Amino acid sequence: MTATEQTTAVRSPSAPLVFAAGATVGVLGGLIGLGGAEFRLPLLIGMFGFAALSAVILNKAMSLVVVITALPARLAAVSSGDLGAHWGIAANLLAGSLLGAWAGASWAVKMRSATLYKVLAILMVGMAAALVLTHTTTVGSLDLPGPVQIVAGVLAGFGIGVVAALMGVAGGELLIPTIVLLFGADIKLAGSLSLLVSLPTMLVAFARYSRDGSFAVLGSNLRFATLMATGSIAGALLGGLLLGAIPDLLLIPGLAIILLLSALKVARHT
Repeated sequence: MTATEQTTAVRSPSAPLVFAAGATVGVLGGLIGLGGAEFRLPLLIGMFGFAALSAVILNKAMSLVVVITALPARLAAVSSGDLGAHWGIAANLLAGSLLGAWAGASWAVKMRSATLYKVLAILMVGMAAALVLTHTTTVGSLDLPGPVQIVAGVLAGFGIGVVAALMGVAGGELLIPTIVLLFGADIKLAGSLSLLVSLPTMLVAFARYSRDGSFAVLGSNLRFATLMATGSIAGALLGGLLLGAIPDLLLIPGLAIILLLSALKVARHT
């Protein structure tokens, strides 16, 4: 595949279609209290025809916009005092996630497209499993000894940073249960702390991608990315309003099936 093919979409979609696709992703994410970037990635590849690396870079840029937009509202849900009292959790995870983000982005730009498609498919299956587990089981704390907890936090952060960089996602779907499991934080605090970890982690991955020639896809498709990101934000607001309207018994398996079908399609992509 030539550099030109990697930085432009195969199709020239209409603005309403791009906005609607972004809004759909936002609604799906909003229904479960997340950004939904894992649902955006297969659309970029399957519907809009972007090559794997180009899709990841675009997804990362749009995820960054959505997270920055959501940050004030999410942080307002938890007092600054509570966040300050738990800054060590964010620092612990960041010690691994920043390195993981750089490593993941470095691996992505060096992978053959065929390999990256397969890696993305595997990660989508993992996301589907994480989605089901975190919404159907009660996550408790492991109550690890201090030094072990710190090491586990760095390792978990590294893994999450790699996944977030490879898929172009914020990683909240992995960060939140990790914070609850390793540090015993309640789900509301974990959601706010996850943003404090995901934002710098995304910036590091973004900086690494900016050093590669494939980063030109962002400049070539800035209008596309802006439209889709705007749709994702609008959809996330709507999805947030609908939070709880659909029983988890129906919603979670449905979203997991969407991810699994998307993974199958991406794995077969050429």
